[in-house]
Amino acid sequence: MSLSFPPFTPWVKRIVLTCAGVYFLQVVLSVIAPTAEGYLLVYFGLSGAGVTHGLVWQLVTYSFLHGGLWHLLLNMLTLWMFGSQEEQDWGSRKFLEYYFFCVIGAALVTVGVSYTGFGMNPLTRTIGASGGIYGLLIAFGMLYGNREIFMFPFPFMIKAKYLVGILIFIVLISTFQPSGGVANFAHLGGLLFGFLYLKLLPRRGLGYATSEKYFGLRNSYYRWKRKRAARKFEVYMKEHDRKVTFDEHGNYIPPDDDKKNGGSKSGWVN
Repeated sequence: MSLSFPPFTPWVKRIVLTCAGVYFLQVVLSVIAPTAEGYLLVYFGLSGAGVTHGLVWQLVTYSFLHGGLWHLLLNMLTLWMFGSQEEQDWGSRKFLEYYFFCVIGAALVTVGVSYTGFGMNPLTRTIGASGGIYGLLIAFGMLYGNREIFMFPFPFMIKAKYLVGILIFIVLISTFQPSGGVANFAHLGGLLFGFLYLKLLPRRGLGYATSEKYFGLRNSYYRWKRKRAARKFEVYMKEHDRKVTFDEHGNYIPPDDDKKNGGSKSGWVN
């Protein structure tokens, strides 16, 4: 058995460096300008009241802020260990789409719960990339479930699906206990939206699904316009004692007596 570290794929590296840079800014501001750090958390950390009052960018920006060094290190280590494999297999576009789908999904769940009064309120602030991280974890468990992971520093290995199952169990138990500052609903939101993405969306991702829907609607609109124009033209030609016909898609059908060159519908064939 050999041990090795996963590669730093492009967007995993960029997210890690961005989170590290933002945390460095937090630390510097906490020393030289505590008020500025407070504004940073207020405007870019996630809160139900902030989102419902128009600060919708908080649905993403909260994931780049962290509450301490260990919080940052654990999240970034998990992102590197599991996200790199997924970015390698999916490609950067789908990886980014999936990661931020889970980040936003976790934020929406957190905002919704904040208005129920279940252990938090709309002014409760949530920071950290854990929503996206838990989305990556459930994806790894579902896609690479039988892959064995070395549980450093413990001297044994465990299959990925069992590890993810244990983590989900811990989150579920923690949700119904005093949180101690841990945003368990963000974790659950990341798990839920990651599961929904993998089960319900096309394998090519959300962007592919929306583009297919867009082009399908666009083509339907063009067919409707063509058929509408054909009907108007037929009425016009009948008023001038000339007969024209169109198919169900609005395409012109030449009369039989105009067919030439071997009976081609379009007249000439080269």
